[in-house]
Amino acid sequence: MKIGMLQGFSGPTESLVQPMAEGGEHAIREVSESGLLLGGRTVEVIRADSTCIDSAAAVAAAERLVTSDGVHGINGPTCSGTTTAVINNVIRDAGVVTISPSATSPALSTIDDNGYFFRTAPSDARQGVIIGEILMEKGIESAALTYTNNDYGRGLADAIEAAYEERGGTITNVASHEDGRADYSSEIASLAAAGGEVLIVAGYLDQGGRGMIQAALDTGAFDRFVLPDGMVGSSLTDHFGTALDGSIGTNPGSDSPGVELMAQLGEEAGYAGDDSFVPEAYDASALILLAMQSAGTTDSSVYKDHVMDVANAPGEKIYPGELAKALEILANGGEINYEGGTAVEFIEPGESAGSFRETEVRDGRFETVRYH
Repeated sequence: MKIGMLQGFSGPTESLVQPMAEGGEHAIREVSESGLLLGGRTVEVIRADSTCIDSAAAVAAAERLVTSDGVHGINGPTCSGTTTAVINNVIRDAGVVTISPSATSPALSTIDDNGYFFRTAPSDARQGVIIGEILMEKGIESAALTYTNNDYGRGLADAIEAAYEERGGTITNVASHEDGRADYSSEIASLAAAGGEVLIVAGYLDQGGRGMIQAALDTGAFDRFVLPDGMVGSSLTDHFGTALDGSIGTNPGSDSPGVELMAQLGEEAGYAGDDSFVPEAYDASALILLAMQSAGTTDSSVYKDHVMDVANAPGEKIYPGELAKALEILANGGEINYEGGTAVEFIEPGESAGSFRETEVRDGRFETVRYH
């Protein structure tokens, strides 16, 4: 059988995607090499580039996976805007189970997907609440806010602004930014004129978000930043080093046993198993294949109804590296509660309830502070 790995291999999240894809493919290899999937089926991975920001390219890539390659499930897409386009133009009508590890727009919670779309990353509605709580706990009473001008950025910015102001904080100014520009000094000047103790950057670490930080540092407008999930990655701290010290990051994560196991799996295989969205990518692939095993078929119209069953209690808890055990339990008619690398727990309409990791940049590196 075939599983599509539809991720933003090019574009503003390129540095995040490589370890994500490796994590997702690790779970697929683990299942395929076990010889236990549906009586011994092996699994082939087909990579396709969703680009993160080019919806037409993402739709074309998804169509190729479904029609030419004949995939039985899809891990991806990476970003919210392209995910929306792929659901509306391909997945809903083609009827192929698709689990995104990283598309976080609140709008995806209510999208018409005919029951074929799931996500192992929690909604940004939850992330907005977490950021609002963190800022007020740290005594930060005012902040400027910039967002990448797409579905992900707008949805996250709205969630942050609403949650922060509900708790008594003040957003001094909100300004969108476009990815791919050479200079962001005018956007920074507008934000700086309104003031704010920190700059919240709801963008992408390899594109406009990085450019906004660069312009802020160059002009001295801001020296401390709040960095939601699309900005949390080693490529950002590798670029800026200690200039980001004191900045706050948030991304999906938990302190469950699966986190350490996922890090160990990645280290042994040569990728960063604890990078942003890597555990979510492993879990997305695992849930597709375990749902097939539970249903006894690769038919998406049937196994889509088993995804939430294998993800949630009751049943034996399953962690990274234990997929063969899970396949055997299911083959023998037993039940599993897939915890995976993220302690995933699905709520309606098929998305992670969500926990988040709070980080702080110290000595030029993101370090975990606590979990929410």
